[in-house]
Amino acid sequence: MFQGTHEKLVQQNAELDRSQVDRMNTEYDLVKSEMSNDLVQVNESEALKISDNLADSRRYCRPWTRDFLEDISQAYFNTFHSPLLVNSLVRTSTQQLYLRQHNRFAAPAFGDTASTHLAGVSVDLSRRGLTNVQYQWIRSYLLPLQQKGLVDPIEERQPVLHVVVYEKYSGKSTASDSASEASEPTEDELIGTTGASQP
Repeated sequence: MFQGTHEKLVQQNAELDRSQVDRMNTEYDLVKSEMSNDLVQVNESEALKISDNLADSRRYCRPWTRDFLEDISQAYFNTFHSPLLVNSLVRTSTQQLYLRQHNRFAAPAFGDTASTHLAGVSVDLSRRGLTNVQYQWIRSYLLPLQQKGLVDPIEERQPVLHVVVYEKYSGKSTASDSASEASEPTEDELIGTTGASQP
């Protein structure tokens, strides 16, 4: 249902450029954005869990992406009484370059198809352990949001659902059609990256 293409990645990066959303090229960029609250921390709750392999410094995203996570996880929990699991949030270019060495499907760290994780707008939701009913519920939840141009989900080859969230999800600005990087590995599939979570 949610396919990723080269063209979508180009469109998405163009939209991020138009919206002037910065990428996290270095650890300094990451720390500065966290301290200024351009990136906000994602905390676990009864409705939302985070992979143990995701370092504390990588449990951040844009405020509107956190809004989306809180909304979908609570709706999911109200229905199924179990939490959603997050595998990946913000990344740096260094992390993405490492991924490119280990997974040919990982998006580039730079250029017009760069990973959207670098901008802190994306989240990878784990599909492991979900029943068909649960996964179809998630798809049905995302579809109208995608049709409104608020999110852009991509079903990756790994058992994750990559979701790009646009700033207008929280009613703060304009955004358009999007894309994502299909087929990235999850953090728990690439253990051992220096100092942080992997993909």
